[in-house]
Amino acid sequence: MSYHLAAAVQAAAPQKYLLDVNALIAALTLNHPDHRKTDAWLTGKVLVTCPLSELGYLRISTNPKALNLSMATARRMLGTFITKRKVEFVPADVPALKSVAQNSEQITDQYLAQLVANKGLKLATLDQRIQHSAAEIIV
Repeated sequence: MSYHLAAAVQAAAPQKYLLDVNALIAALTLNHPDHRKTDAWLTGKVLVTCPLSELGYLRISTNPKALNLSMATARRMLGTFITKRKVEFVPADVPALKSVAQNSEQITDQYLAQLVANKGLKLATLDQRIQHSAAEIIV
């Protein structure tokens, strides 16, 4: 494939968005303060998840101090969302030591941002503190 043809094919491909944990929680939790905004933003988007975002959703949604769902319910909700939205899966294949996080609060955010940047994706998030060119804030 020629360079120009490859560039045209890439330009025609829709942008894909990796949902971070807070976006997944808002999307799947009907009574979440940002559910409506997130659900509206997701319309028409091509979505992906990765092991970290899925595990983060399961960890937070089943935490007694957070959503307190049973693990079975959380898994079912995530699975239904993935199936209905035709969410793709990408491996978390960036070595942890390649992350550019400067402190513990940035570890997951910066890892996910680097992961999507490497794959030509965007990180969909509600967290306005994420400073990375691959992050797109859900508004």
